[in-house]
Amino acid sequence: MSVKRPVILGLAAVLCIVPAAAAAGGHSTGSTGLEQQVRAATSAFRDVDTAIAAGYRSLGACVSGPEDGAMGVHYAGPFTNDGVLRADQPDLLLYEVHGGRLHLLGVEYLQEVAGWTGPPPVLAGQQFQFVDAPNRYGLGAFYELHVWAWKDNPKGTFADWNPSVSCDEYTGDQGTNHQHAPGGGP
Repeated sequence: MSVKRPVILGLAAVLCIVPAAAAAGGHSTGSTGLEQQVRAATSAFRDVDTAIAAGYRSLGACVSGPEDGAMGVHYAGPFTNDGVLRADQPDLLLYEVHGGRLHLLGVEYLQEVAGWTGPPPVLAGQQFQFVDAPNRYGLGAFYELHVWAWKDNPKGTFADWNPSVSCDEYTGDQGTNHQHAPGGGP
């Protein structure tokens, strides 16, 4: 009986540690299908020069807001507001400046309400959020969905604001090195 008790306690400890480690590490266990699709579709864009070559352009600002954290620097792609919702064609790439370099954080899908019929869009089981007009972006009413595929978000993979993201180092596009960090990670 003395052998069984340490084994059971050991297993209980492992069962407590593994979920905590997975939550902290983020992407390999517990990833959603959409998060995995975004990672596969955007891994080359960890190097922002590759994103630029693919037609993505900086919107020239780092978005921080009324809630904790930020969204980062948005790079709009050639698919913006075309009415096509595909996981492998994000409308916006989200970057953060850290150490003078841009680091890919995730993506945002955007669809203006004008021209969209039916209920709010859904992509791979994730419903878009409604943003009314007027809004801080100067757009008409739109639907949006964030996917934090490259940087964990304590508020959740699909939350708008990420408290782990900051605009503190953003000084404008001209002051940013358009190369990814070694290993491409944040």
